[in-house]
Amino acid sequence: MNIKKTTWFILLIVFQNAYTQPISQLKFISEYTLPHNLQYKNTTVGGLSGIDYDAKKKVYYMISDDRSAINPARFYTAKIHFTQKGIDSVEFVNVTTLLQKNGQPYPNNLQDKFHVPDPEALRFNVAANQFVWSSEGERKIRVADTILENPAVTIISKSGKYIDTFALPKNLLMQATENGPRVNGVFEGLTFANNYKTLYVSVEEPLYEDGPRADVYDNDAYIRILKFNISTKKCVAQYAYKLDPVAHPAIPENAYKVNGIPDILYIGNNKMLVIERSFSTGNMACTIKVFETDLTHASNIINNKGMKTDKNFTPATKKLLFNFDDLGTYIDNVEGVTFGPILPNGHKTLLFVVDNNFSVLEKTQFFLFEVIP
Repeated sequence: MNIKKTTWFILLIVFQNAYTQPISQLKFISEYTLPHNLQYKNTTVGGLSGIDYDAKKKVYYMISDDRSAINPARFYTAKIHFTQKGIDSVEFVNVTTLLQKNGQPYPNNLQDKFHVPDPEALRFNVAANQFVWSSEGERKIRVADTILENPAVTIISKSGKYIDTFALPKNLLMQATENGPRVNGVFEGLTFANNYKTLYVSVEEPLYEDGPRADVYDNDAYIRILKFNISTKKCVAQYAYKLDPVAHPAIPENAYKVNGIPDILYIGNNKMLVIERSFSTGNMACTIKVFETDLTHASNIINNKGMKTDKNFTPATKKLLFNFDDLGTYIDNVEGVTFGPILPNGHKTLLFVVDNNFSVLEKTQFFLFEVIP
């Protein structure tokens, strides 16, 4: 693909980790779609599940959720070029392999089915010049070969080298019984806060003890947002967040449907943006909602053994900022969000990325918004 370079009309300014202004609304600017199965340095670009912006180098980092099946688990570095109409092109400039503690790339299912990664989110720690990335782990309960791979939040160097992992709370350990996390519903969102002293991690779907998965009606589906101390790498708090119902019934009615959290983004003053993504079989498009969530008065439920039975807690509050359905266009599997550069009027930009699941029926999309204070 011939990806042309253009001059961006936006003034590039290095900004701090925290966004301290209130957000009144999100104003859509433009959408861009990558060619399917774009090839870059002998890898297939797809499955983009997390995105973060490096304001100093003016590049974006995007993690792929390829479980080393097509190419070894990896993240990409890209430049995104703009015109006055919005996104003009996406130029990939590097690909970095995620490395295990032993220095080797992560295995695929044929090489070692018990240690296959499931990359979902990636954030750049400006203060430490490092990355953190999350894996959802695996939970396959079978007579012959049960697989229980814990979710993880891992620290790596800019070259992909393993540095350390965060301590996993006991309630996030994979179990063969219906306890702990559900398969493919664990660590999807990451965001730094408080000048990189804090890391928040979101669980995509409710833990078994916390109640049922979201349904087409309000069934009190609560997930947990975990707060980690960067220095100790330990979880110091957990907060309840209530999911909206699934947006549409599945076709047929008993087919797969889901609503969960694919990403979060801290905006200062105990608040964060939370993306909810709803999908139902029989509906090609996803329903994507962006909420402003406030943890100020939320209970610390780190000692709550299960919200299904212990209802003595106050959840985080949430306010709808934007529903992608209002765009009136096809919206695929939005999985990542980051602040981008600043506009000439001083407003920040917000960029969303879509995971196409390496499917010819799905798209790798980018959605650009202006943040209106």
